[in-house]
Amino acid sequence: MDTVITLKQGKNAIEKRQKNRFAEMVNYARANSPYYRELYKHLPVHVEDTKLLPVTNKKELMEHFNDFVTDTEVTLEKVQVFVDKPEFIGEYFLDKYTVATTSGTTGKKGIFLIDERSFKVAGALGFRTLSSWLSFSDLLRILKGRGRLAMVNAMGGHFASAIAAVRLQKKRSKRFLVLPVSMPMHEMVEKLNQFQPILLAPYASMGSLLASEQEAGRLHINPALIVLSAEGVPEREFVRISEAFKAKVYDSYAATECPFLSYRCRYGWLHVDSDWVVVEPVDKDYKPVSPGKQSYTVLISNLANKIQPILRYDLGDSVLQKPEPCKCGNPLPAIRVQGRSSDVLTFPKDGEKVTIAPLAFSAVAAHISGIDLFQLVQTSPTNLRVRLKLSAGAEPELVWQKVLAELTGALKENRLDNITLEQAEELPEQTSGGKYREVIPLKNI
Repeated sequence: MDTVITLKQGKNAIEKRQKNRFAEMVNYARANSPYYRELYKHLPVHVEDTKLLPVTNKKELMEHFNDFVTDTEVTLEKVQVFVDKPEFIGEYFLDKYTVATTSGTTGKKGIFLIDERSFKVAGALGFRTLSSWLSFSDLLRILKGRGRLAMVNAMGGHFASAIAAVRLQKKRSKRFLVLPVSMPMHEMVEKLNQFQPILLAPYASMGSLLASEQEAGRLHINPALIVLSAEGVPEREFVRISEAFKAKVYDSYAATECPFLSYRCRYGWLHVDSDWVVVEPVDKDYKPVSPGKQSYTVLISNLANKIQPILRYDLGDSVLQKPEPCKCGNPLPAIRVQGRSSDVLTFPKDGEKVTIAPLAFSAVAAHISGIDLFQLVQTSPTNLRVRLKLSAGAEPELVWQKVLAELTGALKENRLDNITLEQAEELPEQTSGGKYREVIPLKNI
């Protein structure tokens, strides 16, 4: 219960735990990771100041994977064999590590291992989060609803959400429903109406679509809590979704590299779990940015996961830190994240509009081997242009045919046989913030 006690003890206790855990993680990384031993060889013996450490990033860590990990039993070759097999989703690698992959939105796909210590910390912080979100009456409603949980997320790959879904399915069975984002909306509505979840956890863009279905009277569920994930949505959408379902709506800002990074309060600020993670808003030169000023990027240090130490890691998102204490009373630092909103794709069909969550498409490419980067651009209401950056040694025509088949199938599932898919000659393009958006709707071109 240290996570709950820490909040009650206040800012000084939080900062003390952070400093001690940071120093401990740096020492552990030096002692057990050849990569960090070399990177830190000129640093003082004891390091408490994060700014003394050089910055790391996904590309660098993945290129030095075998030296980056702290367990000599783990190699990239072994892990790659594991993640290439869909039947291993939710299973433990070497019977002790969870393996999760990232989609590569910052230009490089990542493979990250999570140890049991990290899961225990995430569980404790999850309890702290729920305690801040739910009242006693909310808990009674959830118990009365037998805790029925429905998730809507990408499946078929070693994504963190897919792993969680597989494991929950084994534990909760009849009290758990997982629906893929690629499922046609009318089928999703039918299944949710039958299941009647008391807890709903969709990707954020899908949460917006489901709210529209609820407003239209086609969906009629009564959840107590809706937890949005994976994408940001405008503040007005939180209000609309909450009013549509008459439910509490929250989200968190996290990453595969640090799944317990922050959680939302009732005033719309994201409170950083700074007793277990260091968040540093910085400018282009990695110099600190003052609270109240938007950063160019953000560096994070995960103080729990020892199998792959994440220290001063460039996450690639722009954040703004609240300069004054939050009105909610939470002593943890508060931030807002810029530029995470993902728009849904909208297509014309028989005089109507069909909308599909962007991750229904990006999830398709994520499990096709040979793709380093994927970008889908809507160039007209009925045309999608597919940009691909292929891995070394990949066969372009073979990869394209697989992508074409998968995307065509996803469109047909939603009765969109009027959409044209074209192969682009150009590579995926970065945004001004340096990210690769996987799906670019027409209105944002």
